[in-house]
Amino acid sequence: MSFKDLKKNSTSMASKLQEELEKSNKSNDYKDDRFWRPTLDSASNGYAVIRFLPAVEGEDIPWVKLYSHAFKGKGGWFIHNCPTTLGEKCPVCEANSELWNSGTESDKRIARDRKRKLNYVSNIMVVEDPAAPQNKGKVFLFKYGKKIFEKIQEQMNPEFDDETAVNPFDFWKGANFKLKIRKVEGYVNYDKSEFSAASELFDGDDAKLEALWKKQYSLKEFVNPKEFKSYAELKTKLVDALGGDLRSSGGNEETVEDEPVVRSSRKPLPKTDPDEDVDVESYLKALGDE
Repeated sequence: MSFKDLKKNSTSMASKLQEELEKSNKSNDYKDDRFWRPTLDSASNGYAVIRFLPAVEGEDIPWVKLYSHAFKGKGGWFIHNCPTTLGEKCPVCEANSELWNSGTESDKRIARDRKRKLNYVSNIMVVEDPAAPQNKGKVFLFKYGKKIFEKIQEQMNPEFDDETAVNPFDFWKGANFKLKIRKVEGYVNYDKSEFSAASELFDGDDAKLEALWKKQYSLKEFVNPKEFKSYAELKTKLVDALGGDLRSSGGNEETVEDEPVVRSSRKPLPKTDPDEDVDVESYLKALGDE
């Protein structure tokens, strides 16, 4: 670029740099305001009512299923999407298989610490949020784990013949979900959560329902291949995080019912139900705020 072009393009260049600056800032901010998170009291209890929403235009399924890895080794954190989400090979999963098949308990423990974590993402509308009433009626993304997804499956495929199947994601024949969070044996537990009886949202007012539907978020971005690093990149980052020692137990200090409770020298990750994922994003944001 010549000096003449530099002067000519100074305004557009400033705009371009501002865009890049915003991207950089966004990459360091682990809190995505599109996501709703329940508020817990000092006893780690919480309550809210939400409504799972149908798929947006151009998408057929109202949830995406995601796998990820989050653990700390001698060389630092490894927090990345797992390519098995897309049906691709993952160096962490392969290393875990080798450790597990070694037959030694120490290797199995390490594999458990590094195993992939399962989450789902859906659109929801907040019906009640006593701890944050400003959220009432708003559309959010909601990340949840195996326990809550099982409750969705139970609604759609009831166990007994006298129970009616309900699609919780339906505007007209769906049902509100009462999220009840308790602390059981030191862990956040969702077992008391349940669906209400089937009901029309907004009493079936199509105009209100369509307006709500148009506020929902696309879920495609979460399974976009661009959001997943290549096998080679992940392998390099894995080796770096483990300090070159694939059998290092790193920063993980304990497991409960085969699920790791990841520890840090600065602040522990929040304890969750053994089948649920920890909120790593919020944890990292908290570290950045210190």
